[in-house]
Amino acid sequence: MNLEKFKRYPLNFGPTPIEKLSRLSEFLGGEVEIYAKREDCNCGLAFGGNKIRKLEYIVPDALASGADTLVTIGGVQSNHTRLVAATAAKIGMKCRLVQESWVPFQDAVYDRVGNILMSRVMGAEIELVDEGFDIGIRESWENAIEDVKAKGGVPYPIPAGASEHPYGGLGYVRFAEEVREQEAEMGIQFDYIVVCTVTGSTMAGMVVGFAADGRAQKVIGIDASGTPEKNHEQVLRIARHTADLVELGQEITAEDIIIKDDYAYPAYGVPSDETNDAIRIAARTEGMMTDPVYEGKSMQGLIDLTRKGFFPKGAKILYAHLGGVPAINAYSYIYRNG
Repeated sequence: MNLEKFKRYPLNFGPTPIEKLSRLSEFLGGEVEIYAKREDCNCGLAFGGNKIRKLEYIVPDALASGADTLVTIGGVQSNHTRLVAATAAKIGMKCRLVQESWVPFQDAVYDRVGNILMSRVMGAEIELVDEGFDIGIRESWENAIEDVKAKGGVPYPIPAGASEHPYGGLGYVRFAEEVREQEAEMGIQFDYIVVCTVTGSTMAGMVVGFAADGRAQKVIGIDASGTPEKNHEQVLRIARHTADLVELGQEITAEDIIIKDDYAYPAYGVPSDETNDAIRIAARTEGMMTDPVYEGKSMQGLIDLTRKGFFPKGAKILYAHLGGVPAINAYSYIYRNG
């Protein structure tokens, strides 16, 4: 596998920490050992999160392209758009964000707090578009790219979640390499890696990275998109493309993509009672905050799979905490009493 041939612009502080979640493990019966890799504590850019690891491989291409404006898209409370805005500020570019109405959720301050508030403070130009959720390429984003050109700017397009970007999976191939280094230092090996998946490139990169030591099928995706067929197809396609890029030397097959589709209900970005329970359990056992859109649902999946005995006794499980906690501010009424 050859990841070193790709330029990387360092935005992370360094390897993200792995911590043992002893109280959560004990709360769930004590038969498995749960750890978290804290991608939410990865950098100094606007509360960080998993998109930064992807952007490290995209920024060199953006700089080389001669662009002056990063153009991307997400929902109103998108973590990705927040971190593209932060990255644009860090590298001295302008930022154009398209924020679509992907989440059927009514909170009085939904479009004024959390992620979108930070994007505004960081100087991004924001366009709110009343369009529903989809993980594919969006017309409103393509229109924004053309608008930047029409106004004399030079846009650099970054699709939703950076997932459909040719280099979108590279950061999480590197994640797997980083985990192997940390495992060697810790003297352990993780039996499973649990990760949320929506637009696909985080999980796809992990599958490729862990395929290098035979653990592709130990990456357990928790779908939070609510569009499982598209998600499975997109993860597989991005993983195959990424495997070719890094010269993995083996084929990624549909059997390598393990995604649990039972936790995205009732809709993308709308937490169920079980999601809210999971958020409270993680917070009250470990002081670890998760959000209603992504990590709350993957934490729900981790808790439910553990309780159902999906993981064998004694298994060491690595929960990838991808960040996104600022979005919880847009759901303030749900958590007004804790």
